[in-house]
Amino acid sequence: MKTKIILIRHGEPRYDEVLERNYFGMGFDLGKLTDRGVLQAELRAKDPILKGATLIVSSPYTRALQTAAIISRITQIPLAVENDLHEWMPDTAFKFDFDMSKSYEEYMQAKGIREAHHNYRWESYDVLSKRVYEAIKKYQDHEKIIVVCHGIVMSTLTRFDDIIEHCGVREVELSWT
Repeated sequence: MKTKIILIRHGEPRYDEVLERNYFGMGFDLGKLTDRGVLQAELRAKDPILKGATLIVSSPYTRALQTAAIISRITQIPLAVENDLHEWMPDTAFKFDFDMSKSYEEYMQAKGIREAHHNYRWESYDVLSKRVYEAIKKYQDHEKIIVVCHGIVMSTLTRFDDIIEHCGVREVELSWT
């Protein structure tokens, strides 16, 4: 059986409240949508590509979940939260004792392939890809689903260097074995 998957990146996020509270590490993932991000989600909800979907599956992170909730409200498609659709991990030890932008730079330069000489503890593309596939595989009994998550997460189902704009869409089809 095949499942058509409509991938949607979350709307434009804001981090001002997170920064005001001095959140760091995973606390940064509590950032919600800007007003523009809300509008992006509302407009995306009206996209004909979503017709026929029977479920919305979302990352648990605020920016993605808020986007998914808006789409669910407008389309009346049920929403499920899938923990393993969370953002790529720049520090797999969760210590956040280095500049996360350096981790991302190293990840991109290495094209996601982890090697012993790397300086940072980022999640490899291979590990991320397996995590995403297993998370979505749970919904293989659906013919068409919407998955709201993050650009790097989406790229595991498209291609490594796929740059996806906020509330951008990619359509893929997965065959289950």
